Amino acid sequence: MPIYEYSCQDCGTRFEKLIRRDSDLDSLSCPSCGQQHLAKQHSTFAPQMGGAKQSAMPMCPSGGVCPTPGKCGLN
Repeated sequence: MPIYEYSCQDCGTRFEKLIRRDSDLDSLSCPSCGQQHLAKQHSTFAPQMGGAKQSAMPMCPSGGVCPTPGKCGLN
C-alpha cells in the first residue's frame, strides 16, 4: 500500500496519505482547509536493510568509508 505525498493548491499544505484502493482518491481532501485541489508530489524513499548493522569502518570527513581509520587525524 503506497503512501503518497500531496500539496494543496489552495492553502499550500503538504501532507502524506496512505492509499489502500483507487476509491480512496475520490474522498481525498486537504487536512487543513478541506479542499480537493491537490497536486501529487514527487517523493523520495529511504530503503532500510532488514536489521543489518552499519559498517564498522568510520566515515571519512572527505566522504565515504575511511580506508585508513585514525591515521590521517581527521576521524
